[in-house]
Amino acid sequence: MMLIQKLLAAFLVALFIMPQADAQPAMRPVEKTGYRIPAVCEIRLPETDRLTGYLGARYDLNLKNRLLKIDEKGILEGFVSRPGKQRWIGEHAGKYLEAAANTWLITKDRELKTQMDRIFTTLIQTQLPDGYLGTYLPDSYWSSWDVWVHKYDLVGLLAYYNATGNARALETAVKVGDLLVKKFGDADGQKDIIKAGSHVGMAATSVIDPMTELYRWTGDQRYLDFCRYIIRSYDHAGGPAIINTLLKEKQVIKVANGKAYEMLSNLVGIVKLYRLTGEPDYLKAARYAFDDIVSKRLFITGTTSDHEHFIADGVLKADTSAHMGEGCVTTTWIQLNMQLFAISGELKYYNEIERAVYNQLLAAENPATGCVSYYTPLIGEKPYRCHITCCLSSVPRGIALLPYLNYVRLNNRPTLLLYEAAAIKDQVRTAAGKELPVSLLVSSDFPDKGSATIKLSIPSTARFALQLRVPVWAKAFKAVAGGRTYTGKADKLIIIDRNWERENKISVSFEIPVQALPGGQSYPGAVAVQRGPQVLSVDQSLNPSLDPAALNLNTASGIKLRQARETLPAEWIGKQAYATTFRNAAGQPQSLILVPYAEAGQTGGTANVWITVRP
Repeated sequence: MMLIQKLLAAFLVALFIMPQADAQPAMRPVEKTGYRIPAVCEIRLPETDRLTGYLGARYDLNLKNRLLKIDEKGILEGFVSRPGKQRWIGEHAGKYLEAAANTWLITKDRELKTQMDRIFTTLIQTQLPDGYLGTYLPDSYWSSWDVWVHKYDLVGLLAYYNATGNARALETAVKVGDLLVKKFGDADGQKDIIKAGSHVGMAATSVIDPMTELYRWTGDQRYLDFCRYIIRSYDHAGGPAIINTLLKEKQVIKVANGKAYEMLSNLVGIVKLYRLTGEPDYLKAARYAFDDIVSKRLFITGTTSDHEHFIADGVLKADTSAHMGEGCVTTTWIQLNMQLFAISGELKYYNEIERAVYNQLLAAENPATGCVSYYTPLIGEKPYRCHITCCLSSVPRGIALLPYLNYVRLNNRPTLLLYEAAAIKDQVRTAAGKELPVSLLVSSDFPDKGSATIKLSIPSTARFALQLRVPVWAKAFKAVAGGRTYTGKADKLIIIDRNWERENKISVSFEIPVQALPGGQSYPGAVAVQRGPQVLSVDQSLNPSLDPAALNLNTASGIKLRQARETLPAEWIGKQAYATTFRNAAGQPQSLILVPYAEAGQTGGTANVWITVRP
């Protein structure tokens, strides 16, 4: 009898405390406060956006090999049994919840939902009555990385709330927000947030990002006022002076100590605050940062940072000793460009998203194992590890953003940005002012081939404009629809404004050029091979007889590639391989196998992007 009573009690606890994985999700909530500056580009999920091609495969592997293999105990134990073993151990639960929530919105994977609910429930049960949800003991509250941990609490809780509609997520987030508003500020008895975090206060002040989101969900003016307080705090004694320094110097290396991840995190929040307030200096500072990074501090694979910092102009050392391309930096760089693209619709921001996604972001996660490299070099072995690090939590967040990036509404028009295979469903406003459901079924072998077929379906004939992005690297781009051929220039949009039938076909084709990228001041006399958006790499395991230090590629007549898929081993994740010919030290021609940098090194061998050019 006692056993039955215990089992019944356990069942009731699970029924009323644990969210039900099989239950229908609540209606997704709506923010109470919109942006004052309207989005030119709505970066949002449509009704359906299922990537099924190259990026879709990596997206699914991120779910299978990384998110579903998360160390649940490891990311929660700092909350369950305070203090945590690491000063920033508490960031991982929130990062996981954000990645999992965004992924579940697309996949509706039951196993992920059960896991996500379990982690969420355990996390919120550790919140103290005053709202504290950190991993420190009372004598260490609000020191070191405590505010940073609460930042990622908010990030994860609000993402989970957006995905599930679970009111307890918003209630927990509000308690966190209220505690921060109470503890930090300019009033007597409040703490200076600059003194509550590392890297000249930038770790703590980066909470500005999720606090703007908490304001949007709740409409509580106190949260917006808190974000303005953070802006003022930048100029406190010993503060990072982020905005004023960028306005004056226009260089990120002049800001605070140049720590890339924390600075970019602040800039994401600063741009969101611009969208809420319209204060022009906020946007101006972020644009100066973008221009400086792209022109002087960006690797060809779309990331930045050397030993986690911005460093001198044009210094882009890319071997393992440089600790280049911190995974957290890559993901946050993508997030900043998403915000800048949303505001302006300028394709220069999207081009950096594409560059980072197809190269550095995917390269940082081993597709075969789900392990992540904290720093992902262009030369040498990618140090993939599965133990908990900030980048093991951040890189999956970046990959979980992929369905936000291939299709958007730009100037209120449905716009295809990537030519990946995908199934998309959305609403479109017709010329007559009606809302119609629209379906886009994209068939494509991109990035291996430069073609795609788009089947556009609507319930009744209607006129509206569909936009197609012509990639910055593409040549001879054309789209054929309704018997008419539309040609496009690189880095522009094609607008197909026509009367659409219920069923339509759009045929897209373009050339994927191969080019040699110069090594710059860090690698003079060397080139990297780029095909379309993808930087290619020499994987030693696919070229066992070659000495990576002795590669000499003659580029005088251009680099010519031929398909070499047959050279890939059976266990290789990926279908792209290309061969070219070079001459060895004896002057004899030899074949060289190149694969996308995003896939190179997955079997543990060294991989080189920079190849010496024969004089």
